[in-house]
Amino acid sequence: MLPEGIGGLGMERGMPKSFVVRRCARLCVILLALVSGCVTERDKISAMEDVSSAFRVEYEHILAEDGTHTYDVSRDEAFEALRVAFGRLGMQLADQSPDLGYLSVYAPAPMPLTRDEWRQAAQADLPKMREIAAHHVGLLSWFVAFEPEGLNIVVNATAIKVRGGTAISLTMRMRETAPPKSGYPRREYAPPTGVRMGLRKIWTAIELELPPSSRRVP
Repeated sequence: MLPEGIGGLGMERGMPKSFVVRRCARLCVILLALVSGCVTERDKISAMEDVSSAFRVEYEHILAEDGTHTYDVSRDEAFEALRVAFGRLGMQLADQSPDLGYLSVYAPAPMPLTRDEWRQAAQADLPKMREIAAHHVGLLSWFVAFEPEGLNIVVNATAIKVRGGTAISLTMRMRETAPPKSGYPRREYAPPTGVRMGLRKIWTAIELELPPSSRRVP
């Protein structure tokens, strides 16, 4: 039972609007506390596991569509373009093997996206994330959000010689560097819209560094 005076909204004629707003806010706090008490840590983990599974499916679909581009350049030219492009995007080198055509870079999230670009991606993908989480945490799904703080975006790239040129392949994952403030477990996969936007930005940067005469091979 709610405390006396909280059950009604107090909309009697002449009652100050500010008082009504305060009563509504107290009611929301009480309801949130009741709901929170019914949600366990296992519920939160299950919610994020389901979100990660759904995002992984979309991530793999995106990579199948846009994760590999082939250009009519040598592997050395492609590798140099990768190295310079990631540097211009503000990504830091984690590992490289020019002989294998392998490069790994990272940067604090949301790079290579800007904050505004990250917000656009979050607005597009947040409804689905909350819909999935609601199956486990109910109304608390409205407080689930994308948290770029405490995350690194890790991009791995390979340049492999193929017929007609060099195939460049990219993968993109998230790595935790600090615990999330929300208390919800981290996801391994970035929001799908963020992955699409990030890949588009990286490909544009790479193509700017390739020789002017180069072209993408179908």
